[in-house]
Amino acid sequence: MNKQLITSTPSAAFSFARLARPLAILSAAAALSACSGLRPAPLGAADTLPVNQADRQAMRKDVEPISGPLTLENAIARALKYNLDRRSRMMEEALALNQFDVSQYDMLPKLVAQAGYVTRDTDRISLSRNAATGDLSPSQFISQERNRVVGDLGLTWNLLDFGMGYYGARQQADRFLIASEKRRRAMHLLMQDVRTAFWRAASAQKLQADVEKTIAAAEEALADARRAEEERVRNPMDTLRYQRQLLENLRLLEAVSQELTSAQVELAALINAPFGSRIEVAEMKMDGAGAELLKLPVQDMEEVALAENPDLREQHYNARIAREETRRTMVRLFPNVSFGYNLKYDSDKYLVHRQWNEAGLQLTANLMNLFTGPAQIRLAEAGVALADQRRMATQLSVLTQVHLGRLQLINARNQFERADAIYGTDQKIAALSRNRESAQAQSKLERVSNDTAAILGLLRRYQALAQVQKIESQLLASLGLEPTIGSTSELSLAQLTEQVGRSNDPLQMIRAAGAPNPKAQ
Repeated sequence: MNKQLITSTPSAAFSFARLARPLAILSAAAALSACSGLRPAPLGAADTLPVNQADRQAMRKDVEPISGPLTLENAIARALKYNLDRRSRMMEEALALNQFDVSQYDMLPKLVAQAGYVTRDTDRISLSRNAATGDLSPSQFISQERNRVVGDLGLTWNLLDFGMGYYGARQQADRFLIASEKRRRAMHLLMQDVRTAFWRAASAQKLQADVEKTIAAAEEALADARRAEEERVRNPMDTLRYQRQLLENLRLLEAVSQELTSAQVELAALINAPFGSRIEVAEMKMDGAGAELLKLPVQDMEEVALAENPDLREQHYNARIAREETRRTMVRLFPNVSFGYNLKYDSDKYLVHRQWNEAGLQLTANLMNLFTGPAQIRLAEAGVALADQRRMATQLSVLTQVHLGRLQLINARNQFERADAIYGTDQKIAALSRNRESAQAQSKLERVSNDTAAILGLLRRYQALAQVQKIESQLLASLGLEPTIGSTSELSLAQLTEQVGRSNDPLQMIRAAGAPNPKAQ
């Protein structure tokens, strides 16, 4: 009778069970052979060329062409809208927001559905023992089918997971705010670079023609001097000294030309304009940069910086994250309470009830927390202390940046005024030199030297102005001030340019940011 029970399985199921083991072995062997056959696959030109072409098209997609002279406001607006590094920062912020949204689901119960097929090559046979005599029963019982279909739909809610998910979501919210502050800091750096590149491009546009003209005049004078040397119409020492001064002027002019040629490329990269196309820069007012910002008392600058500086705000968020980590540590030490409710199914024909419901309430506690808990709490508190210390160090650094930036802006404005005065004098000397040459009262060398001095004076004037703009931008970044603009993806370039132009006043930026309103002097 027992033998009949043991051997009464269908032939198809029996064959499948017998084949299951060799099939599993063959599958494992095939997987191992596939893994061992993997080799590094370097990319070739045929692989990267279509990707690079698609990237170049994507970089210039929806970028409006430059029509007419480029103003500083339009350059900043183009950088904010089209600069690729800024787009990356905005995507990082969006990713942090998505991570925050996902982290909130950690507080929800878990609903898990499972289904499967189970097989074995032998029957599950059990024996029984007589409780009174202790003798084994001669009967053997099959208690489970060889082939079964099982299913499970379970709802589980864990109190510990809820607490950890709650504080984790709060931390992720602060990380999203940190990403926003990093985007602001990147925005400040981008505006600094655009201002500097803009004025370098303006100086290149203003000076390039004069530099080329003066180089041609110097080359012509140098050729005349070499002919005079060959014909020996003058003292050889005087002729060589004449050539030496001309060559020195040419060296200075070529150095200026080399510095100016890179300005267009730098500006094009910042505003995502096509390389090789000439960008015409609009003539703009050159004085008055930084004057409005210096009207603010330094005490008010400190208040604004402490409220708006992105680095300091980031450290505030980091300190809050550290405190939330302390609470997560405390929650982890508590006993865990979990509740579960499951709908189960099993096709085993030996079961009287093939479908049933289960519910359970479980309390678990890790007794090792009694020993490791104090150490975990001390570690979390040390993280809070470190975050507080970093915040204080950042605050001191920000205040130092404010004071140094203000002094540097004052010095830069003085240097610009001095460079402007020198350029005015050099311009007058060059004009007199050209008049004297027309009257044949001086040599070409003197005219070339005076023209070179005038070009260098104008270049230093533009460089001083670019330095004023750069330091003003750095001070605005230390104060945490930026133009009040809407969404760069939703606004048109003209609307964005208008908003940037309206937000150039530092006092207006302070009012828009909601920072403490500085008192007028």
